[in-house]
Amino acid sequence: MSHDLFEAARSAMAFAHAPYSKFPVGAAIRAEDGKVYTGANIENLSFPQGWCAEPTAISAMIMGGAKKIVEMAVIAEKLPLCPPCGGCRQKISEFASKDTKIYLCDEMGVKKTMTMEELLPFSFETELG
Repeated sequence: MSHDLFEAARSAMAFAHAPYSKFPVGAAIRAEDGKVYTGANIENLSFPQGWCAEPTAISAMIMGGAKKIVEMAVIAEKLPLCPPCGGCRQKISEFASKDTKIYLCDEMGVKKTMTMEELLPFSFETELG
């Protein structure tokens, strides 16, 4: 199942708007509704006002009517196995469980699988879940 998320994240990366960093990133989420939602980083000259790929995909998921991340793939053109940044880790954890799988990819496919708990131990938690 992770291969289709890799393909979706890689395809999303082609839509990145990264004229400043020259660091395109793509992300793909499989939500609880079974659909795949994608995003790419979208930079802005007024740094840090841009969006990373992961929250862009989360926004697509929420606007698509889904609420929970079942699994997620992330790929960066210039850094194999690029993990989500710290801020994105907290954003992902808002919509994921501790055992949600996060796939880190290179240009060939998924190379490392982590759980949300491994990616962000001691995350902020609420009783909203």
